[in-house]
Amino acid sequence: MTAHDVMDGEVLRAEGLGRVLQGAVPVTLVSGVTLGFRPASFSVITGPSGSGKSSLLYLLGLLDVPSSGEVLVGGAATSGLDDAARTRLRLAVFGFVFQFHFLLPEFSVLDNVMLPMRQLGRLKGVAMRARAMALLDSLGMADQALKKPDALSGGQRQRTAVARALANDPQVVLADEPTGSLDTRNAAAVFAVLAGLAGEGRTVIAVTHDEGLAAMAQRRIHLVDGRVVRDGPVGNAAVRR
Repeated sequence: MTAHDVMDGEVLRAEGLGRVLQGAVPVTLVSGVTLGFRPASFSVITGPSGSGKSSLLYLLGLLDVPSSGEVLVGGAATSGLDDAARTRLRLAVFGFVFQFHFLLPEFSVLDNVMLPMRQLGRLKGVAMRARAMALLDSLGMADQALKKPDALSGGQRQRTAVARALANDPQVVLADEPTGSLDTRNAAAVFAVLAGLAGEGRTVIAVTHDEGLAAMAQRRIHLVDGRVVRDGPVGNAAVRR
């Protein structure tokens, strides 16, 4: 599955999704969430601290396993997949951007971007390097390709992380507080990049606490105590659920 396989309909869907941490006192992180996401869309997930925003994102991206409900990718259920199949599906369909870039400090910018391509194995050698350089160039980072992450500014590191997220041409880009460690100017630039990815036909879903940046999205999903309480277009009256 590539970024262009699904032109109509939902690329990603949550059905009755729930996540509970078991223990002496069980903790509910996500409860009864049903949402669908289409191509060429930019959605933000907002809510107070501890409302389950990141937990929901990790469930949608198959980084965590739900306690109940289902995640469908391209209309196909994922609950029956083993770990190896989930990992391969993540590599093929999803790209991830986190608040802290998680770049490997011992590798160059170029090598960091090529890592997901090496893991998936679609491209080899020259083709892999060419794609990585093209992604870096599109983000204004080509001249930094041979530097190590420690030599970059915060904004440059996050742009490198975005390039890495796009390495395998994902349908869906998931971003967890991608601007949380950036200043206002760099934060706005990263969100503009995410909006541009949606314009290219990808499905972009970002967790953010920044009201100004949330206004750049098309759709806002607001969580309270792990439940969706509002879901609607940004700038219009939201639908209470």
